[in-house]
Amino acid sequence: MSSNETDLRDEKPQFVLPLVVRIERDAPPTRTDALETAARAVLEILTDDRSLGEGAWAQAMTDWQDARIRKVVRRARGAEWRRAGALPGITVHGLEAEVRVFPPVPLDGWPKELARLQVSGTDLDDPAAPGPVPDGAVVLWINPELDMSAGKTMAQAGHGAQLLWWAMADAERKAWHEAGFPLAVRTASAEEWPALTASGLPLVRDAGFTEIAPGPTVVAEGSDRFAPGLRLPRP
Repeated sequence: MSSNETDLRDEKPQFVLPLVVRIERDAPPTRTDALETAARAVLEILTDDRSLGEGAWAQAMTDWQDARIRKVVRRARGAEWRRAGALPGITVHGLEAEVRVFPPVPLDGWPKELARLQVSGTDLDDPAAPGPVPDGAVVLWINPELDMSAGKTMAQAGHGAQLLWWAMADAERKAWHEAGFPLAVRTASAEEWPALTASGLPLVRDAGFTEIAPGPTVVAEGSDRFAPGLRLPRP
């Protein structure tokens, strides 16, 4: 994206895509599962009938995508989660994780049920290292040099999934959608990260508003099955 395009996006009214992750005290999800579920949640709302054409969310989705594609992840448990679930949105389930995504709202126009939820406290762990990338899954590679909370990383993974979706051909999008958006989130190795950022693949650059300095956070890579043209050449 050119600097002129960025400036035009900044001049437009700004919206944010709210995501809420369920974190119960006695049963928090694993970190990688939460990241992958959040990324799929973004894809689900992008392709939902209510987000398209004359759908109820279509104008909000258009306004949001015409400006910066901001996303904010908050956490909920118990009654908070139930109240959030009563608002229009989509709940996406991972292996253990539950993430609900809502149509975009103005930066200062959050529904009170969501505005009172906490952004902090989304620190999640993986009890074991994530396994190999499933066959056919696209990969969202996280910058190994950054130390981000799970909530911040969930938002970045969502950005990566969205940029990859935009970069795909229509037939590739259709196939990925019909397959249920198979994807994996993994931290890149320090050795491979420079090649990923220089590859021309969809690259998320954070504006540096929270937690980290401005710079690259995620590279989105296709797979042999989905978007094979958006892959990093490897020996």
